Amino acid sequence: MGYGWWGKLLEVDLAERAIHEREITEEEIKKYAGGSGLAASILFEEFKECDPLSPENPMIFLPGLLTGTPVPSASRTTVCAQSPLTGIWNESNVGGYWGAELKSAGWDGIIVHGASKNPVYLYISDGNVSIKDASSLWGKDTFDTEKAVKAENDSRARVACIGVAGEKQVLVAGIMFDGRLGRAAGRGGLGALMGAKNLKAIAVRGTQRVSVFDTSSLKALLKKEIPVIKEKAAGMSNYGTAGGVLAVEAWGDLPIKNWRLGSWEEGAKKTTAQTWLPKVLDSHHACYGCPIRCSKLIRLDSGPYAGIYGHFPEYETLAGFGANCMNDDVEVIIAANDLCNRYGLDTISTSAAVAFAMELYEKGIVTKDDTDGLEVVWGSAEAILTLTREIGEKKGFGQILGKGTKRAAIEIGKNAIEYSVQTKGLEFAFHDPRAFTSMAVNYATENRGACHLGALSYFLGRGIQVPDLGYTEPPDVLSNEGKGKIAYDMQNYMSIFNPMGLCKFLFLASVGPTQIAGWVRAVTGWDVTPEDMMILGERLFNLKRMYNVRLGISRKDDTLPPRLFAHARPSGKSRGNLPHLGMMLGEYYGLRGWSEEGIPERKTLKRLGLGWTEPALPIAGL
Repeated sequence: MGYGWWGKLLEVDLAERAIHEREITEEEIKKYAGGSGLAASILFEEFKECDPLSPENPMIFLPGLLTGTPVPSASRTTVCAQSPLTGIWNESNVGGYWGAELKSAGWDGIIVHGASKNPVYLYISDGNVSIKDASSLWGKDTFDTEKAVKAENDSRARVACIGVAGEKQVLVAGIMFDGRLGRAAGRGGLGALMGAKNLKAIAVRGTQRVSVFDTSSLKALLKKEIPVIKEKAAGMSNYGTAGGVLAVEAWGDLPIKNWRLGSWEEGAKKTTAQTWLPKVLDSHHACYGCPIRCSKLIRLDSGPYAGIYGHFPEYETLAGFGANCMNDDVEVIIAANDLCNRYGLDTISTSAAVAFAMELYEKGIVTKDDTDGLEVVWGSAEAILTLTREIGEKKGFGQILGKGTKRAAIEIGKNAIEYSVQTKGLEFAFHDPRAFTSMAVNYATENRGACHLGALSYFLGRGIQVPDLGYTEPPDVLSNEGKGKIAYDMQNYMSIFNPMGLCKFLFLASVGPTQIAGWVRAVTGWDVTPEDMMILGERLFNLKRMYNVRLGISRKDDTLPPRLFAHARPSGKSRGNLPHLGMMLGEYYGLRGWSEEGIPERKTLKRLGLGWTEPALPIAGL
């Protein structure tokens, strides 16, 4: 046991109904931290090539090293496994209270092996762990599941669970946390993996306090830093990510009509939170320990969707079910968001699948014969909500769309793949690399696929500073020059947040490696520097790349869909701009110490303390 961590993981074998305690050492924690870092080391070391939905695919729930401490926003947990959607590395990060509760129960994380014959859920109360029957929960949505699990155990428990989409192993199913507060480990289909394991939920209740090495030093740091964080993130406090729609559209960054158009000013005005949130806001909420408070609960009291009460749609949901589907009716977006949260669906991949279907219908590749008579036309509320239900229930045309747009395109045939906006099988988050070219490198190389959170480099273009890394002036967002370096720096920097359990929106307050190192020193007592933090980020990014290399990932996979490197936006601020990915990748690979094929070289692995992964290299001598 150390400060900030307990030194033990809970291992559960659902097939054998076996529960074990697994020791983790200080050396492991120092080298990989928590979250996706420690998870990557475990999954790499114990790797077995298998069908991602088979019992042989373990999944790991790991809070960050600082999660559960007073450090600002130290609430995050990462769920890691081989992705059912993409077949490669997957990590899905979530805030809320579940991770802090697990740490308070005396555990650093959970490893789930095997599959149960019948539906079960885990209940963890400090050191007491039980596998309970979940037959009565099967078929319930995530809201009702959380309510039932709490009623059966402890009203103060925190619940992670799947809905019907996860039960039916829909490949875009996620895991929902904290009930109506709607925290989601959404990306990559990990809800489907829980469903394949017949694991309906994991509920946690903890009564212990996570220890801190130097409480007085930490308090002094936070007294100085929290007011600055609150001030710089005030917009997030007022409107959350949903307040960004209008600004994103103005930058030429908003995806419109399945990424085809360039401008949507009036629609953006209607769908940005400043327009609609005051009318439906019920209350503001924060994740554990977070001073930003970007979460909102909303209530619809009238209209066709009256009765909805739950977490508001985030920016990604508004962009996906809004502009990308040519829908400016916010209440339809709220209804689609509510369905996704109840079914346990990733709103990014689900809305992308709906927009994809709308374009296929427009082109005549999909017809009413395929959709059981449904007119899948742009902006149609009926189409959006019907297809979302069908995806969640694995019915009708939703059975195909729920496989993700890449698999769906292959199954549909013709030239449907041209309209699938994804990399490595994961649908793009809704920021456009034609507007911020550094994001092209990030999307192309990110380990789980088209993930914007891997670098968040578009924030630099919008004026957010990271003085620790020398970024004090906005770069030319449309230029291709130097963008490989920006992606490299920002990926290493962002790779610190996840294993520490920190929210990446601290970036908006210019929190850098220096502050993070200060928090780590105060919590753990370790003598770490900002440079140590950056090396940690670089080490973990490369470790995950090596996991993917073993699965066949290389330069051939580090690409963009045709729409984003060959078709320029016809209007708006980024009109006519296209990223030169080949040039940027050359710069990026050189900085990474990767071969021209995108494989980490031996000297790179040794420098980062990853020499033990060398047997996974595909070519001798790299």
